[in-house]
Amino acid sequence: MPSSQTRVAGQKGLNPAIVILAGCAIAAIGFGARSSLGLYLGPMMATSEGGEWSFEVFGLALALQNLFWGLALPIAGGLADKYGSTRVIIFGALLYAIGLYGMSAVESASMLYLFAGVISGIGIAFSAFSLAMAAMVRVVSPEKRTLVLGVGTAAGSFGQVLFSPISQRLIESLGWESALGWLAMIVLCLIPLAMLLPAVGKGTSVEQSNQTLRSAVHEAFAHRGFVLLTLGFFVCGFHVAFITVHFPSYVQSLGLDLKVGAYCLALIGLFNIVGSFLSGYIGQHHSNKLGLATIYLLRSIVIFWMLMSPKTPAILYGFASMMGLLWLSTVPLTTGIIAQVFGVRYMATLFGIVFLSHQIGSFIGVWLGGVLYERTGSYDGMWWAGIVVGLAAAIIHLPINEKPLPRLTREAVS
Repeated sequence: MPSSQTRVAGQKGLNPAIVILAGCAIAAIGFGARSSLGLYLGPMMATSEGGEWSFEVFGLALALQNLFWGLALPIAGGLADKYGSTRVIIFGALLYAIGLYGMSAVESASMLYLFAGVISGIGIAFSAFSLAMAAMVRVVSPEKRTLVLGVGTAAGSFGQVLFSPISQRLIESLGWESALGWLAMIVLCLIPLAMLLPAVGKGTSVEQSNQTLRSAVHEAFAHRGFVLLTLGFFVCGFHVAFITVHFPSYVQSLGLDLKVGAYCLALIGLFNIVGSFLSGYIGQHHSNKLGLATIYLLRSIVIFWMLMSPKTPAILYGFASMMGLLWLSTVPLTTGIIAQVFGVRYMATLFGIVFLSHQIGSFIGVWLGGVLYERTGSYDGMWWAGIVVGLAAAIIHLPINEKPLPRLTREAVS
């Protein structure tokens, strides 16, 4: 039977293939541009006059970016559900481009916080790849949605692979200020791509539930597993954001070329493609909570191995590859637990709450990384902190009850 989602696309003269390709391109550009910002830390420090810029200042700016991304995403998601993703992503692309361009011209720490932190963070939220993927799943049948989400996630990872060397080449040939200007221009390409998405955001739900949004949120917070899942996702943000922003600088602090850091980010993105698909496959056949516990445990082991090993390019490339396998592999399992326990009726809202915890962890990871480096001249403290919180996250996930709530069984029967 033809899906209502396909008819939505047809109303604008679009077909599912075009929508999916546009959504993948949006994911690649949006995720790729953001993931390359850590490459600008070293060049900004090198050209600083009078010590205006510091690792702590830059770290706080991108920490604010992660925080405002998390705060704004639930609002962006709600608007996309009501009005469609097109207008929301267009607004976000404009705001994101303004933030990047302003970042290239600021002359004070407060303005860096505004443009690189607040404005860019909100822009990223309103042009987030999750909004594009929400439009993508509306033009395919329900049985194909998981595959489409996997493709969209992989596209975002491919953006990281693509943009790390692009940004590095732009910085080397044009300087970091002009490179940020070009990055802003590339982000504006999201506008015509967003116009290829369905304008109407409403779709059919696979669940017929009379539950209200307020009662769904109350039900989730009364469930210990949801609270533990939220706490665990904080650790994911702590790891991912710290490495994304500070790893290129860490590479330089070891006396290695910045290119090594760029290649490491690209390897993370490349292996993340494999890790995301593998995680989704494993989650369909095994316990999601045990999968998450294993991922966080392996992250701690990989960080410990890197710290104890000689800091050669080969070791760092190995670290990036292994960490890439564990990078966004938490997302399919986290969303899987939410859908399995609470259903999909308010899945976007519940995941938005969990994701906010992720972004608070991102804020602390990026900001604390800059602070500790300024105070000690080393990132070792952050790496050890990453090991500790990773072990804690592995333990936290074990008590989660993955059984669907009795409400879902009653609704299915009725």
